[in-house]
Amino acid sequence: MTTVRNDVFKIGDNFVTLFGDEVKVGQVAPEFTSVIAGWGTVNPLQESKGKVIILTAVPSLDTDVCDRETRRFNEEASKLGDDIIIYTISTDFPMSQKRWCGAAGVERVKVVSDVVDAEFGIKYGVLIKERRYFRRSVFIVGRDGKLTYVKYLPILGQEPDYDEVINAAKEALK
Repeated sequence: MTTVRNDVFKIGDNFVTLFGDEVKVGQVAPEFTSVIAGWGTVNPLQESKGKVIILTAVPSLDTDVCDRETRRFNEEASKLGDDIIIYTISTDFPMSQKRWCGAAGVERVKVVSDVVDAEFGIKYGVLIKERRYFRRSVFIVGRDGKLTYVKYLPILGQEPDYDEVINAAKEALK
């Protein structure tokens, strides 16, 4: 049974309902399946097994903060080697994600959708019931499949500390 939490995170002055439990550093990263353009499925953790994986959960690519965040991670990805893979996950439709990536020139970040089953959102404790999108958060999965970095942002409109995330990913390569 899925955990329901309604006293953890606020949008504005009101608490919202989050599905799932928060994940913790040191635990095995929960497997999940997402959809991509054309409605094909992908398991990002299996697809990138043996690499360091950055998972960024965003509410929607069509918002200013998510747009900025994904573009910034795309820039950072171009400076990283092939051993660090960055995924952005949202509940946007896959065709909307493809359109956005084309317009934004995002080619290095892999963008996947959790719109069908919200499996990622529930397993990582970020799915907001009232909006059916995610609480902004960042997770890093080490080569061994364990979480090495977990950051749930306290405010929906707050961007992650990009330098902290990239440095944590580089540290996970060692």
